[in-house]
Amino acid sequence: MLRSFAIVLGVVLVAGSFGSESSTARADTFGSGINQFTIDFVDIGVPGNAADTSGAPNPAGSVGTLYRMGVYEVSERMVTAASTLGNLGLTTSARGANKPATEVTWNEAARFVNWLNTSKGFSPAYKFAVQPGSGGYSADADIQLWTAGDAGYNAANQYRNSNAIYFLPSVDQWYKAAFFKGGSTNAGYWDFPTGSDADPTPVASGTAAGTAVFAAQTDPADITLAGGRSPLGTVGQGGNAYEWYETAVSGTNTSPAENRGYRGGYWNNFAPSLSALDGGFALAPQSSTTEVGLRIAAVPEPGTYAILAVVSGIALALRGVKRQPRLRGVAAQAVAVTSLPQSPRCRAFTLVELLVVIAIIATLIGLLLPAVQSAREAA
Repeated sequence: MLRSFAIVLGVVLVAGSFGSESSTARADTFGSGINQFTIDFVDIGVPGNAADTSGAPNPAGSVGTLYRMGVYEVSERMVTAASTLGNLGLTTSARGANKPATEVTWNEAARFVNWLNTSKGFSPAYKFAVQPGSGGYSADADIQLWTAGDAGYNAANQYRNSNAIYFLPSVDQWYKAAFFKGGSTNAGYWDFPTGSDADPTPVASGTAAGTAVFAAQTDPADITLAGGRSPLGTVGQGGNAYEWYETAVSGTNTSPAENRGYRGGYWNNFAPSLSALDGGFALAPQSSTTEVGLRIAAVPEPGTYAILAVVSGIALALRGVKRQPRLRGVAAQAVAVTSLPQSPRCRAFTLVELLVVIAIIATLIGLLLPAVQSAREAA
């Protein structure tokens, strides 16, 4: 009984560290010199969470895998730096380096994401016929679908290459990061990204809990000052700027020219536009507006999988440990007389030993993640 409880507790302690309110943001570094920048990500856990059936679209928010979500919207400086280093030819708004990059088309957002990947030696997320620097290049050309002959092809999502590290979030990934309460698969959803069913408090700028940049503000705030955090640790998913998501309006991702969705409200909206009930709008992938920006998602860091593998291995090992049977009467006397050595596989784990195992897991979390992050930054 104690053994089973300890296994469950250990798994919960580790898995619960991903996608909870205490998730720690970590930054990935891109570019070099004056064009170097970082993007902060937060772990979104609880894979296989139940969908929300009270918002828009319906259902929404169920994601079967771990992933990371950008804490902040992408800034003008990030887009400008990537465009300069990658010769991407991207256009963006000109409000200030730390303002959200709006006036970016979906196709340009995909070009930006591809550069994040290829600049680090990873597969591009989206397939374009012509690459930067080649004749006939246009930053705004439509993507092509990945096909069965392509490495990383995923029949369930022909827009995104499964080998890519960085990508635009799907509508479900975006929705979960904004509204999911976290903690368990059936935790439920808030109405607003501020972790509440009540309207956020409108502000022009700031980080106070329960606030968002909306309600007839004159401009968006800097991306780090776009209101309070969501329960999972993101900022500005309600208000400040609308954000592109990857998913086509049909939900199938099988037509490169199909309209793409964006949602979340912007600085001049009122509260209903920020809520889970507002499914946002859609535009052609070559179109842009002054209110629509973007946010990046990513696969988990390698350390995440390593930690979960350790937990799984310990759980399997403990399942193989057999409790020594309690013998009574003649049977007990027979064992005492023979004094047979106890097989290690027959030795029962004590509660103290199990707590030590859990402590080891916690230590691994503390050691692996910083080490992995340092290695990734060095690369």
